[in-house]
Amino acid sequence: MITGINASFARKFNTGLGQVTVNYLKALRKKRGEKKYILYFEEDLEFDFSDFKKRVFLPFYKRDDLIRKIWWEKISLPRMAEKDKCDEFLSIYQCPAVFSKRINHTMIVHDIIPKLFPAYLNNFRKKVYWKLTENAIKKADKIIAISKHTKRDLADYLNISKEKIEVRYIDVDSIYKREIPEEESRYILKKYDLSPGYIYNAGGLDRRKNVGGLIEAYAWLLKKEKNIPELVISGKLMPEMSPLITDVEKIAKGLKVGGKIKFLDFVPQEDMPALYKNAKLFVYPSFYEGFGLPILEAMNCGVPIAASGASSIPEVGGEAVSYFDPEDPVDIAKKMDEILFDEYLRNKLIEKGREQAKKFSWEEFIK
Repeated sequence: MITGINASFARKFNTGLGQVTVNYLKALRKKRGEKKYILYFEEDLEFDFSDFKKRVFLPFYKRDDLIRKIWWEKISLPRMAEKDKCDEFLSIYQCPAVFSKRINHTMIVHDIIPKLFPAYLNNFRKKVYWKLTENAIKKADKIIAISKHTKRDLADYLNISKEKIEVRYIDVDSIYKREIPEEESRYILKKYDLSPGYIYNAGGLDRRKNVGGLIEAYAWLLKKEKNIPELVISGKLMPEMSPLITDVEKIAKGLKVGGKIKFLDFVPQEDMPALYKNAKLFVYPSFYEGFGLPILEAMNCGVPIAASGASSIPEVGGEAVSYFDPEDPVDIAKKMDEILFDEYLRNKLIEKGREQAKKFSWEEFIK
């Protein structure tokens, strides 16, 4: 039995799909037994996957864009899997790959954001890519959804039978589970010119992440309370992605709170645990998530959380999160206020968060 795996996103480890790919393969390496696996990559990586057989290849067109992505996933990958005589294939993320009937295809679907938010399909190539992906999802022999909410979306919006879908929860990278030495904390805080006790937000500046709503809530809170900690937001501002990306600096300036907010731009993965740990509060106001990885990262790092009660977030956060209506900046502000000035509540949320985080593991996911 030969199992092929699309491991392409391992090359983008700082993304959520990159983390899932690498951590899935690390866990699989420990439990692979006698089964034969072939990993398929667009480019070779520094990660040690020497226990597996690898295929690294690109089509004739090598520019790293959607044309190459479609070509590699839709045409080159199925051909290579057929050539290698794979009996089954695992796509670690939703993509246009469709295989011959001889190969049993399982696809992990993280979300169907382009179906729910058409604004993300703002050019012809993206529309083509999603149409091909939607078709491939429907043709897969089995689907793994990373949350019950994503499973419902697949059934409701793509008319896929629930019997075909199994839910398996992902986990975070191991760097979020270790103790952060004080020396490392001091170094990271100095690097970003921060002092412990700030309000933190991470996870991206996409419109659906609702960081603009958080800034509005923070402005409301500043008018009510004088001793509010600094708000720290990490995420790369990309004006070329407008209108999909929120111009957080413009919003902060318009609300006259820019001086109280620190924008960190892109933060590498290795710095994130210390930034979580030293926050007094983590706030995640997203309108929609297929899972909500930053929530789980924050719980593992021992920071209290206020978050949106929308989509899959309560499924991940359980009773360890104080939920608010993401459409209501005043509700966001009030939940932040409650946690910031109630030490008992903060400690209770931290304790519940550590317990909730234990429910997720890569060992369970790879079964």
